[in-house]
Amino acid sequence: MRRLIIEEPVSRPAKWSPKLAWFALAVTILAVLLIRFGRIDYQSGFTVLGAGVVIALVAVVLSLMGFIRIWQEGRRGLGSAIRGLILATIVLAYPGFMALKAATLPPISDVSTDTEDPPLFSRSRAALQARDGRVPPDVPPEVREMQRASYVQIAPLTLDIGPDEAFAIVRKAAENLGWQVVEAVPPGGRVGLGRLEAVDRSRILKMPYDITVRVRPRVDGTRIDIRSASRFGSHDLGANAAHIRDFLEEASNLALAVR
Repeated sequence: MRRLIIEEPVSRPAKWSPKLAWFALAVTILAVLLIRFGRIDYQSGFTVLGAGVVIALVAVVLSLMGFIRIWQEGRRGLGSAIRGLILATIVLAYPGFMALKAATLPPISDVSTDTEDPPLFSRSRAALQARDGRVPPDVPPEVREMQRASYVQIAPLTLDIGPDEAFAIVRKAAENLGWQVVEAVPPGGRVGLGRLEAVDRSRILKMPYDITVRVRPRVDGTRIDIRSASRFGSHDLGANAAHIRDFLEEASNLALAVR
């Protein structure tokens, strides 16, 4: 007598979850590559990245639905649900980390060591060309106050050396950090200020950040102020403060080395 073997049906949400997760991963990788290598503008690129994130979230929902169906109805597809959840989590890990930073850091996109008199960005032809014609706007006082409350360690660097030596350190620090130096004006002239204009780019997406450094002679040495501004968006996720901290640390180490 033949035995009739009836297999339990497969959970459809569990079945579709890894497929959507793989698709989300492919969309995300494609968007990152297009942005990084300049094949698409940033606005369109982030739209594609957002689509990848949404698809990954749908994959997570399908995985959870699959788990419920498997638990309640005894359906098959546990492995598929787990694979979909893992793949979707991989896609969502970095955006999730960025969302956490956005929730815990102040919503600012311009940071300066001098909140009362921030260094001004150059309007020379070379500087404007490097910034695609953009001049970072003045920051409202309330935003500067937000910076002071959130980044108490961001402060001017004072060196007990002459302005020419300090300017050499400024330029060397910028080069060591891999910044694209656009313009470098040594201290001197009527006001005696030195200035360095540079552009830095993020490691993965190569997003540009505009930077200006002011070198001001003092009776007891030289004061160095730096300002870093995002070119896109209203929240820098702490990137500009990180640029300034890296620069101050590098310049301080170089100053100690020449003593």
